[in-house]
Amino acid sequence: MITLDSMRKAFGTRTVLDGVSLSLEPGRIAALVGPNGSGKTTLIKCILGLARADAGRLLLDGTPADADGAYRARIGYAPQAPHFPANLAVGEVFAMLQALRPTASVDETLLDEFSLRAEWATPVGTLSGGWRQKVSLAAAWLFRPDVLILDEPTAGLDPIAAGLLKHAIRAARAEGRTVLITSHILSELEELADDVAFLTDGRLRFAGSVQALLAETGTRRLEPAIAALLRGLKVANGGAR
Repeated sequence: MITLDSMRKAFGTRTVLDGVSLSLEPGRIAALVGPNGSGKTTLIKCILGLARADAGRLLLDGTPADADGAYRARIGYAPQAPHFPANLAVGEVFAMLQALRPTASVDETLLDEFSLRAEWATPVGTLSGGWRQKVSLAAAWLFRPDVLILDEPTAGLDPIAAGLLKHAIRAARAEGRTVLITSHILSELEELADDVAFLTDGRLRFAGSVQALLAETGTRRLEPAIAALLRGLKVANGGAR
């Protein structure tokens, strides 16, 4: 389980995370949603150790995350816009990753599901966006991480590949892993998510199960539920946004 405890982060005078406390449970899929600029990317960077919080704590299984970043070996991450050395072939990318962690067990499920071996000799720089996304997702799964963080994971994927990915995400949940997904496609999140964390202006406005959110907003689907939260914030702020 990952816990963020009163996490704060500012860039200059701009506060990006304002006392965010959130728990991501094992065996559940959490959707991180919010408008552009709400703090989602910064929150993910803080979890990954790519940004250091100004205050608050990050805990993994109740233990503060170590300063040397060793905890990150338990996290698989697929960014929204993956970047790999353009001159490396697909097979060389995975060989490089395995060389960095030679004793780790390997899960090649998505390598096979996405038929990536057919592109083994293809330089990554010549791949389409969808194929680069497949490489990124297979890399996120590669070392059987306890935690998967997926940022817009279906971007560029064809419907068949997206379906294979959703199956892999559900399988990860069934295995007791923690999954955090960000996406602007709320219908996809609705298919997958057990829980929702809703950020605006760096503040966590809702954290709980999808069913609790639907009950609170009196809606039946995730998209109108999120819209209802946003309308409520606008009213609370006097209509100014």
